[in-house]
Amino acid sequence: MPREIFLINLEIVAVIPARFASTRLPGKPLLSETGRPLIQHVVEAARQAKSCQRIIVATDDEGIADAVSRFGGEAMMTRADHATGTDRVAEIAARLETTDVILNLQGDEPEVAGETLDRAVELLLNDPDAPMATLATPIRDESVYRDPSCVKVVLSHRNRALYFSRSPIPHHRDGLSQPSPSSANRLLGYLHLGLYAYRREFLLNLGSLPPSPLETAEKLEQLRVLQAGLPIAIGIVDEPSIGIDTPEDYRRFVERWRAKPSGSG
Repeated sequence: MPREIFLINLEIVAVIPARFASTRLPGKPLLSETGRPLIQHVVEAARQAKSCQRIIVATDDEGIADAVSRFGGEAMMTRADHATGTDRVAEIAARLETTDVILNLQGDEPEVAGETLDRAVELLLNDPDAPMATLATPIRDESVYRDPSCVKVVLSHRNRALYFSRSPIPHHRDGLSQPSPSSANRLLGYLHLGLYAYRREFLLNLGSLPPSPLETAEKLEQLRVLQAGLPIAIGIVDEPSIGIDTPEDYRRFVERWRAKPSGSG
């Protein structure tokens, strides 16, 4: 979608929550084996989106804020007691009084495509009744389908979320089709990608929605929205971005980055 369409009477801001105290990979935003801190790679990826006029790193860590300033990015300090990244993004959104749409991009997604970010924004603009939008990608690997750390989503014919779960959904009562050369494109379900576009006013009020039993059971905060009866627009993309949660994830990212023709990007 051309930038001009996004810019008509809209202010769209990407906010990247970044904290130092990651459980599995402490100091993750500042890892710099590529010669650049990881958070810089994320900001540079977000700059490829046509929809965003501004990109802000939301952090409670002075070291991360300083690193962002050194590479010419914009950082804003937040409170340290936020329970989730969404809460951190909402604190920033409260300061952006003229903003219409907030794009919440995770601080460990250095390879997300600009087109993917634009797709999330486009979904929200094309579904005026939905207060938020997110993305999913086809699951073809049974190990991903069964992995409780991989969140699955089922959706309606209107491309809205019906349910999110850590369990394999939909349940294939008659069993999964067996993989074969002719079934390489079998579809087992859809993997939810942790990228959100919010209407600002909804994001500011999200914390006032009561925690729901489904959210408590699955430990998935987006279920609070569904159980409150509010729609979530879903877009399907062919390739997931690759998040970095462990030292091994980061090592593989560094290898992919070094393998690029110029060793940059």
